[in-house]
Amino acid sequence: MSNIVISGTGLYTPPDAVSNEKLVQSYNAHVDQYNALHADEIEAGNMEAKQPSTVEFIEKASGIKNRYLMEGEGPTDVNRMRPGLSKLADETAMGTPVQVKMALEAAKDALNEAGLTGEDIDLVIISSSLWERFVPSMACELQQILGAGGFAFDMAMGCSSATFGMSTAMDTINSGMANKALVITAEYISPAMNYVERDSHFIFGDAAVAMVLEREEETKSQNAFRINSRKLFTQYSTNIRAAFGARTLVEDHKITDADQRFQQEGRVVFRELLPMVINLVQGHLAEVGKQVSDFKRFWLHQANINMNMFATKKLLNEDPTQDKAPIVLDEYANTAGAGCMIAFHKYKNDFQSGDEGVICSFGASYSIGCMCVEKV
Repeated sequence: MSNIVISGTGLYTPPDAVSNEKLVQSYNAHVDQYNALHADEIEAGNMEAKQPSTVEFIEKASGIKNRYLMEGEGPTDVNRMRPGLSKLADETAMGTPVQVKMALEAAKDALNEAGLTGEDIDLVIISSSLWERFVPSMACELQQILGAGGFAFDMAMGCSSATFGMSTAMDTINSGMANKALVITAEYISPAMNYVERDSHFIFGDAAVAMVLEREEETKSQNAFRINSRKLFTQYSTNIRAAFGARTLVEDHKITDADQRFQQEGRVVFRELLPMVINLVQGHLAEVGKQVSDFKRFWLHQANINMNMFATKKLLNEDPTQDKAPIVLDEYANTAGAGCMIAFHKYKNDFQSGDEGVICSFGASYSIGCMCVEKV
């Protein structure tokens, strides 16, 4: 089996930056409208009044200060409170999805860093939490746009979509079915968000990351990272969920039905998932004969500042620093499967040959992905 490297990474940041202040302003205006409309029912005790939000509440609960959206006007329009069609959207029903366009921009950067072109690629995987289009495959469309050969497919594994996608690409290269893979986690999550729900409307942002994987002996990259080991884990849970899918085509529902949009039981996720993450990482390092002190940096899923601080403190046995476990969710918010690789992309360039780090994703399904990497 060959050593496989991540020879290039890319990041696409959407055009609309939406601050907590802007989001709170529109949400509280919605609360005022809602409470006024239902005043009689609320006074009679038949309905509960909605509670306003604050910037302080959001930052304390999540550590998020900003997020990037493909279309930021709709979620902050009190008369809409959901995204409109993105500025990048095609008018035709079968036009290129926004998600593919996001993936393309991230892919260009990753290919450039790897010193490759689209024609060099013979495996394209779009691995993301949500799909804008199911058929035909978005990865196949990206494959055609890039002029890539071989084959392509879409896959998903919640917040671990990037690590699971890279692991799948590794297996495919080692099997001989592909030589050079492009894995893109394009997270277009804003359409699934419920922007009238106080406890979750601020959590997610849109973003895309791309990773080129190839055999170490073939790489031309000057910034390649060898994947020395990996471990994946899943355990079914509905504590992070979004129910939309094929059933929405036949069920009677309103477009704003909460069941179709993102929901989570945050406290339960914290209590159940984090011990699994800590145990998996510690167990994986023990299996490969490594200790936490062997690693220069931990690039973790960017879920929530409290989750990240808890997990890294348990792993490191000390308060984490930005250098040891960088945080990007303050700027990007939770970007689901893209988060750990945004952190990797932005905080990898100071590594010298032989320096090691850990990429770790965790979240919906439940899913956990852990990769130990080393600068070539």
